[in-house]
Amino acid sequence: MRRKIKNRNIVEPDIVYNSQKLGKFINNIMLHGKKETARKSVYKAFEIIKEKTGNPNPLEIFDTAIKNAGPLVEVRSRRIGGANYQVPREVRPERRTALAMRWIILAARGKKGAPIAEKLAEELILASKNEGAAVKKREDTHKMAESNKAFAHFAW
Repeated sequence: MRRKIKNRNIVEPDIVYNSQKLGKFINNIMLHGKKETARKSVYKAFEIIKEKTGNPNPLEIFDTAIKNAGPLVEVRSRRIGGANYQVPREVRPERRTALAMRWIILAARGKKGAPIAEKLAEELILASKNEGAAVKKREDTHKMAESNKAFAHFAW
């Protein structure tokens, strides 16, 4: 029997750029329900991106960063006959963007000694150039999936 379709919450687009993806990103950055603080830091990061890259539209860099940091395959643990196998699986598009956002935010928060807006801007610029910690995380995920390709026949 098929699973019931989940009613996903539709995130409102952000105020300045009218982008639904950016609205979701702001929600992911938000801590303790402080959405305005998250919004300010994201928009400040976008201003820093404008200055550093000279690109008048930082949303392009943001979209490129999300696309570059998102994994195509991941491994899921599967128990078969008393043994756990890491089975490689393709990642759904919604999960791909969610993971990319999560990894970019974690990479920015992991850096030390600067305001979050600066760290976020730096990480987004690096991810748009296929560099940085979030892209390294994607590469590690792909390597893990590649090394466990022998167990792909266990996919469900």
